[in-house]
Amino acid sequence: MPQLPVEPAKAVSEILSRYHGDPARMIEILQDLQEIYRYLPKEVIEEVSHQTEIPINRIYHIATFYKAFHLEPRGETIITVCTGTACHVRGSFRTLDLLSERLGVKPNETSGDLKYTLETVGCVGACALGPIVIINGKYYGHMTPDRMDRVLKRMGIIEKYS
Repeated sequence: MPQLPVEPAKAVSEILSRYHGDPARMIEILQDLQEIYRYLPKEVIEEVSHQTEIPINRIYHIATFYKAFHLEPRGETIITVCTGTACHVRGSFRTLDLLSERLGVKPNETSGDLKYTLETVGCVGACALGPIVIINGKYYGHMTPDRMDRVLKRMGIIEKYS
């Protein structure tokens, strides 16, 4: 398990103070905590439960209900490939296969060194730009394996491409 960048009690206390400890703001609280850690570590969820006196199972219910929350460590670089119908028929799986090969991880996995997370999503709602790849929130449209290699090279993720 990776070392946590911020002590959970401190992070939770600071974030709860932003929302005046209002349990109705739990989604926002968890989002802010996930922003710090890139996922929701068990220790953080336990601390939220402790400080809010909300049963831990209720917090886990929220954290597991919404796909936006992650309970496992994620990479510094998050690469998301849209696999929705429009992107699929335009070849998103060829780009996904290339990314998997270049990064050494399967779809929906994180590299052992926590540098990269490769994930898929059913649709990002930008069908006219498909296939779409999102890297740390930046959208890259009309993606092909060749274009993906150039992006990875520009970002310093790979040294050369074929």
